[in-house]
Amino acid sequence: MGVYHQGERSVQERAGLLDHAGFSSAAIKDEIPDIAVDFLAQQPMLVIGAAGDDGAMWASLLTGAPGFLTASGPASLAIEAALPAGDPLHRALTRPARLGMIAIEPATRRRMRMNGTARPTAGGLHADLDQVYANCPKYIQKRQPLTASAPPAVPAPPRIHSGELTPAQMALVQAADTFFIATADREGNADASHRGGHPGFLQVLSPTRLRWPDYVGNAMFGTLGNLEVDPRAGLLLPDWSTGTLLQLTGTATVDWDPGHAAALPGAQRIVEFTVEHAVQADHASPLRWSAPQYSRFNPPAPPALSGPGL
Repeated sequence: MGVYHQGERSVQERAGLLDHAGFSSAAIKDEIPDIAVDFLAQQPMLVIGAAGDDGAMWASLLTGAPGFLTASGPASLAIEAALPAGDPLHRALTRPARLGMIAIEPATRRRMRMNGTARPTAGGLHADLDQVYANCPKYIQKRQPLTASAPPAVPAPPRIHSGELTPAQMALVQAADTFFIATADREGNADASHRGGHPGFLQVLSPTRLRWPDYVGNAMFGTLGNLEVDPRAGLLLPDWSTGTLLQLTGTATVDWDPGHAAALPGAQRIVEFTVEHAVQADHASPLRWSAPQYSRFNPPAPPALSGPGL
């Protein structure tokens, strides 16, 4: 249980899952398992989470031809890719930074999480890892890569910045079946995690407020444990068919009221997110993916909301 910090233990206790969390802690290693070395080498993308120069938490995406991720040592990862200048994390990663990472393979529903410290290199980043662990395939929508059909690289259009979601962005959020969330603990150790469900599981309450159900997981409560001690969070919503990325930063709180959770199918509790800054990058990723095959573990989507702008 020593791998968990105070916030994680507090949430595990409140959820009544300390024993389960203790069992799950055995999966958290400080080195990359041999089987994961090959897995990483096959991946064309890596989701990352960190604090930006503005102090806000952001999640972003690094891509490259398979082989751009290399286990350069038992507890280190070489990343031959860099974020473009307009990305909210670009400047923060020009110096050593605490970094959360998740490599996810939609076609096989496999994912691997890594947390540590990254420093810039001539080709991208070098990460010294503190935590390495795989997660179960729950709530991952199966997609096949269609990268060969991606359009030729062209200069990216300017990023769109706003303090709230536009109607088009709200539509993207409401149609999402997947997003990624970046959080950090009190010491600034960052984490990047995956959330998935049927379209509609991520709800738009207003142009600055979102919520989603927290489903049954592995009882580690890495994300909720971080939010217990630091409410900053960053979301990344990819448009799998166009490569457009929507990045949101703000704060998140956990609603433990069982009556509220009962209104959302499958919810153990509810997370509410306040948008403080949105950044849209059209066609930012060169990767393209097939339509999803939804996970059999996805609970039914919550009832659709109605109201102004929804």
